[in-house]
Amino acid sequence: MDLKPLITLLAIVNPLAIVPFYIHYTQGFEREQRIRTIWVAAFGTFVVIATSALLGLQILEFFSISLASFQVGGGLLLMTSALSMLNAQPAEARSNADELAAARSRSADGASVAVVPLTIPLLAGPATMSTVVIYADRAKTFPQLATLVGYGMVIGLATALCFSLAQPIARFLGRTGINVMTRLMGLILAALSVEVMAVGLHKLFPVLAGH
Repeated sequence: MDLKPLITLLAIVNPLAIVPFYIHYTQGFEREQRIRTIWVAAFGTFVVIATSALLGLQILEFFSISLASFQVGGGLLLMTSALSMLNAQPAEARSNADELAAARSRSADGASVAVVPLTIPLLAGPATMSTVVIYADRAKTFPQLATLVGYGMVIGLATALCFSLAQPIARFLGRTGINVMTRLMGLILAALSVEVMAVGLHKLFPVLAGH
């Protein structure tokens, strides 16, 4: 079983680094609201990954985009995310205060906040989607594709676990500990992004492979 997709997705999603945002966004929520927020965010992350795995290639075909071009673009996006993480920022773009206020006003039970901004774009943004599509192309059999969808479920459960233990994690690691974890994930992600871009460039420009 190839665990590289799971490791890559864990590095990109990195729910541990989103814990401070979860705490901030759910301030003033009742216990039931927090629980609902946790499970909606976890399920939403799984849905984004599963949808990207099952339909991502068809979407590329519809827009007549080659996978090689998508790999290079996705690799650049991963590198951008990695650079953000090396600066101890989330891999995906952070939503602004207006978006947060609008999300809270639309839903009193926390479900809207769980979808935007927690799930999209903080947990499962463009970098996550592009990575899943790239690995979906490498899945040659149904069990391999099902495994990739299963990894989405693992990511969702990891998200639920981190958010459920948000307060203890924040106290134990502190801001410094979370920053160190984020930078470590960023370094791993930077190496993986180079590999993804290299594969795409070799497909676009076979001469680069050399002999």
